[in-house]
Amino acid sequence: MSAVISELELDPVTDVEGVVNYTRNTGLRPVNYACEPPPGIPRNSGEIDARTVTLHDARRTFGLSLDRSGFELIRHRGTLGDWQVFRDAELVKAIDYPEIANVIRTRTGACKVVIFDHTLRDSSAGSEQRPLREPVRRVHDDQTFQSAAHQVMRHLPAEEAVQRLQRRFAIINLWRPIGGRVLQAPLALCDARTIRTEDLIPSDLVYPDWTGETYAFAFSARHRWYWFPRQAPHEATLLKIFDSAVDSRARLTAHTAFDDPTGASGAPARRSIELRALVFW
Repeated sequence: MSAVISELELDPVTDVEGVVNYTRNTGLRPVNYACEPPPGIPRNSGEIDARTVTLHDARRTFGLSLDRSGFELIRHRGTLGDWQVFRDAELVKAIDYPEIANVIRTRTGACKVVIFDHTLRDSSAGSEQRPLREPVRRVHDDQTFQSAAHQVMRHLPAEEAVQRLQRRFAIINLWRPIGGRVLQAPLALCDARTIRTEDLIPSDLVYPDWTGETYAFAFSARHRWYWFPRQAPHEATLLKIFDSAVDSRARLTAHTAFDDPTGASGAPARRSIELRALVFW
């Protein structure tokens, strides 16, 4: 069962100052590898522009929602809970995918939801190799306005994809901790209402068999950042990655992992899963 979280949690942590890694817009297209890069090629290109920002406690902020700010927190207790069980990708696809598809369909009123990918992250993994990957510590969005339609074409039969692309569709991620509260490398989220087109930096994301396109972000003082302190496994964050609607709704948002300055040294590693969904109306 899932529900939007509206009440305040009894947690003393509120706003914090943290460092988020933007990308400096040099005019060169950044390239990032989701696999082992060729010899002599860095895993990530693009000049980092680290900025200290205020991260507001989203638990104490009203008016945040998927269509306004581009993200929201919901309650969700899934069937799968043990970290080792999540390591079984086929079990995740068989059990977690239909559960999350139903959560997103219920929350958005969509007529169809297709979960097309998931990633497990462990802040102690020390590698970007699957099945475990480190939290991403650069401000980014998983798709661009151009690449979102390509995902529809990749994951639906051609005839259906053409029909679906004639109507509104979105890409929404569901992100949640596994095994315990997030005490290390929490997720920072940028209010979509503070993002402008000039902040977006198209970037290549290279896989072994194809190349996708994502957005890096240039710094802007207008950006307003949030986080959910000590997020628990029964809490899930919905993130608007793309929306084809061009009305007043959020079309995307930026996010990144950051170091919590209030976190205790030696805190348990952050383990999490993110599932990516095509959402159709």
